[in-house]
Amino acid sequence: MLPAQTQPIPEKSHRKQVVLVSTPWPLFNRPSIQLGALKAYLTAKHPGLEVRAHHFYLQLAAAIGYGVYQNISERTWLGESVYAALLYPERAAAIESLFRRRASARPMLKDLDFKAMIAKVEVVSQEFIATVSWERVLLAGFSLCLCQLTAVLFFIKRIKALIPDLPVVVGGSMFTGDSLPRLLRAFPEIDFAVNGEGERPLSLLVGRLDSVAGRRVLPPPGVIDRKTAAREEPVPRNQLKALSSLPIPDFDDYFALLKSFSPDISFFPTLPAEISRGCWWRRPASGKTFSGCAFCNLNRQWKGYRAKKPQQIVRDIDNLTTRYRCLSVAFVDNLLPRTSSGEIFQKLARLKKDLNFFCEIRADTPREWLERMKRAGVAELQIGIEALSTRLLAKLNKGITAIENLAVMKNCEELGLVNASNLILHFPGSDQEDVDETLNNLEFAQPYYPIQCVRFWLGLGSPVWSNPVNFGLRSITNHPNWATLFPPEVLTMVRFPLQSYRGDRTVQRKLWRPVQEKVEHWKKEYQELHQDSFYKPILGYYDGGEFLVIRQRRLRADTLTHRLDGSSRKIYLFCKQPRALPEIQARFPKIKTDQLLDFLHMMVGKKLMFEENRRFLSLAVSAAARR
Repeated sequence: MLPAQTQPIPEKSHRKQVVLVSTPWPLFNRPSIQLGALKAYLTAKHPGLEVRAHHFYLQLAAAIGYGVYQNISERTWLGESVYAALLYPERAAAIESLFRRRASARPMLKDLDFKAMIAKVEVVSQEFIATVSWERVLLAGFSLCLCQLTAVLFFIKRIKALIPDLPVVVGGSMFTGDSLPRLLRAFPEIDFAVNGEGERPLSLLVGRLDSVAGRRVLPPPGVIDRKTAAREEPVPRNQLKALSSLPIPDFDDYFALLKSFSPDISFFPTLPAEISRGCWWRRPASGKTFSGCAFCNLNRQWKGYRAKKPQQIVRDIDNLTTRYRCLSVAFVDNLLPRTSSGEIFQKLARLKKDLNFFCEIRADTPREWLERMKRAGVAELQIGIEALSTRLLAKLNKGITAIENLAVMKNCEELGLVNASNLILHFPGSDQEDVDETLNNLEFAQPYYPIQCVRFWLGLGSPVWSNPVNFGLRSITNHPNWATLFPPEVLTMVRFPLQSYRGDRTVQRKLWRPVQEKVEHWKKEYQELHQDSFYKPILGYYDGGEFLVIRQRRLRADTLTHRLDGSSRKIYLFCKQPRALPEIQARFPKIKTDQLLDFLHMMVGKKLMFEENRRFLSLAVSAAARR
């Protein structure tokens, strides 16, 4: 039986405020880009409308402690467990058991009193609800991204208990497309849901709510309500054709809340900013029916790829950093633009501000662009490395090879850019050859900042999920942890973003264990070799003009020193970026091929160079680059 329709809406004269809420568990030290963008857009489109953006997650973080909050926010099942225990108290014992299993490896959470924390979270949440005059609110909107589902449902249920006829809308990356109708059917407290980006749909919805009294509001394009959800029709998007019309995000509410804190818990936040939406890497997989990275489901809410103009980006960053007196900026893009990134960071450098940026890039980003990023203030990057096996990279459809991944790791090491990237383990269909190639190539990656191992997880809507037979997957279902958090009737209705499957999972865990152990050893060795107060490369070269000295530092062993003279020096420097053998031959025509190969293979044997399919990369970084 379908739930009853929304109750009649009071006269519009009594409701002139839109409330936007971001519940736990986003990163506490930055404002919500979703709320900031939506508030700015609604304010510009509806003069006279009061828009309040509540970054409640910051309020909770201050109440339970930033360290505890951060540890919980970094894992989906930890975050979702907290409010699930409040939503379904009859399931609290099983939910606490799940929380404790997932928290056991985290010292700050290991001995946490779960019941006491849940009680405190409820008190702080109720106090927040009590501070808002919901009877004056025309529309309450909730950001619904990863780790926010149970928190959003908790707040909506509690608020609806006070004001049953309050129109409530949700939207975000967690549920899009055909998963939205299921969500509305499972949770009748939700009146509307936005598919994809929210600026235009939310603005239209506000306009319609503001123009009626006592009648059902027809959802505008890009929005569904419970009646349209019951028809199970395709849910269209209603996104901006270009991002040039976006105003600068408004984070005033976040900073007002932070300013209200006592000095001992205040901090300098990181500002979120966006250059683009979507992902331009959509190359079809060879012989397959999908395009883009096989494991990725991050761009289901977008259609296509759109980027701001360089001058607009520079204006936004200049305005935001001046307005909020912050110099740390994190770009939230899934992928920076392919053609304009170099220009963007060149222009940002001209602001003459000591900015500190974080962004995500592809591994084939040119060295010249990395240098511009460094000059502009980029300090940390997440690079789409994902694997150090070219065989596995092809299965992932990354459009990149191991030698290119090593090259970007080397460039980051040389430029002093922190490379916070991932190595995907347990990818379905990966085999012993992929593991062996990874183990071999890890030997050549040892001089560089270690990357993080992450286990493959099946995302709803990803190419692997959509093409299970191609990857040996069977019996795809909701992840079993959802069955701990939600009652059976919800599980049968909702398709959650984290999925599970039957396949070769046990084999994969055993197969990739040596890689995980080797990466852990790499981390420890890198840390020990860099215990000095000043930086010395593990594998660095010193150029003497006519000769080259390469120093190869080793843990608990003497440093190896190599000297290259004349042509050997020139060849080594020529291969600072990946070079194919014919390219090297053309550059040094007087050297016989046999002699050239003997030298190159000798360098590979000493782990001073890397070879892949007759392409060669010199691995030593310039010791003078960071001076």
